Amino acid sequence: MQQKLAMKDYLYLGSMLFGLFFGAGNLIFPVNMGQQAGANIFLANLGFLTTAIGLPFLGIIAVGISKTNGLFDIATRVNRTYAYIFTILLYLVIGPFFALPRLATTSFEISIMPFVASHNQTLYLAIFSIVFFLCAWFLALKPGKLLDYVGKYLNPIFLILLAILLVMAFIHPLGQVSHGVVQSMYTGQPFFTGFLQGYNTLDALASLAFGIIIVTSIRNRGVTQPGAIAIDTFKSGAVSIALMGIIYTLLSYLGAMSIGHFKLSANGGIALAQVAQYYLGPIGSILLALIIIVACLKTAVGLISAFSQTFIELFPGKSYVMIATVVSILPAIFANVGLTNIIAYSVPVLMFLYPLAITLIILTIFSPLFHNDSRVYQVTTYLTLIAGLVAGLKASPTFISQAKPILAITNFADHYLPFEVIGMGWIVPGIIGAIIGLIWHFSAKKTGFSMNQ
Repeated sequence: MQQKLAMKDYLYLGSMLFGLFFGAGNLIFPVNMGQQAGANIFLANLGFLTTAIGLPFLGIIAVGISKTNGLFDIATRVNRTYAYIFTILLYLVIGPFFALPRLATTSFEISIMPFVASHNQTLYLAIFSIVFFLCAWFLALKPGKLLDYVGKYLNPIFLILLAILLVMAFIHPLGQVSHGVVQSMYTGQPFFTGFLQGYNTLDALASLAFGIIIVTSIRNRGVTQPGAIAIDTFKSGAVSIALMGIIYTLLSYLGAMSIGHFKLSANGGIALAQVAQYYLGPIGSILLALIIIVACLKTAVGLISAFSQTFIELFPGKSYVMIATVVSILPAIFANVGLTNIIAYSVPVLMFLYPLAITLIILTIFSPLFHNDSRVYQVTTYLTLIAGLVAGLKASPTFISQAKPILAITNFADHYLPFEVIGMGWIVPGIIGAIIGLIWHFSAKKTGFSMNQ
């Protein structure tokens, strides 16, 4: 018999999903954006929310309505080789290479480093990384318990701690948003600058990974019909996205207000530490440490679980425990590279991957209109891939981006590819690809020829 979820189930599932999404980066990036956007924070925050909550919500919906087992199955609609490459690359980015080590490094730099002498920081970071990922690995060993760990325990603790800081900040604001100095990158196109800043959260990519966790949790509660799963995924996702949108907005305005009292910080973590210290003194530093560690730990558990569940499907014969162990050891090593380096190395990869993820999400949502025809997926993806590669090269370190052959390519794109100068040159190729694919689909449909998968 088909089970129906109660309101409390949606709240638990939404809380779990929010907890999986909301890590340290979700705290520090909106605060930093607020400090830089100043008086232009409204448009900047609107752009940020588009990519930081709008795209993840669409990603969750895409997985929910796809009637598949997750990202790999969806990506096979392009072709199987592409599915393997894209899935593996995406999971490596949100897993051991970037997102996971960033969680440990951010936790350490904000929570522990202020209390450690500079000559001991390298050693303490190594010790902290090992302990952090040992805890995450232990909690991730039982993925069926994710709802309890994250939705019922870790997430409420996180929200209570964060609420204390936010309430203090808005009762006694540090400055007026309307008087905030606008940094150069937010003077001309604050919306699109905020839009690109939303990439840093990695949440649109993570939604394709976490989507299957929420679908599996719904199935485990007795909901088996694809239509009902899609509806329940939408409702649970809406709870999560509403929470994220509220907190992002509060944090971005907190950053904009803080510039009335503090100087522009190198990153949002420093700004948060200053605000916590200002309002609560030494207790504020302890409170912030708890907020950051809980936020990062719950996200790490979700990423390790999602990575491991996907890879045992991609590579049958491998055990969940073995993959979870490997994906916990690697970021414990990479975390010692340092937060600044991790962010710098991740930017070109994100500029390449995000357009592909966005087009895959949109195509999946509208795929019933063209019956999942692989031609539409292929043409759209291949043209988007070219534009994404250009964006990735442009965002690469100087020794790559300033090389003469690369510079010639990126300069050509700046001149002839619409929106490339604001980092969104993939839009027009993606739209052209979709139009060509749809024309191909409907033309073939009239002749009775089909390539549906």
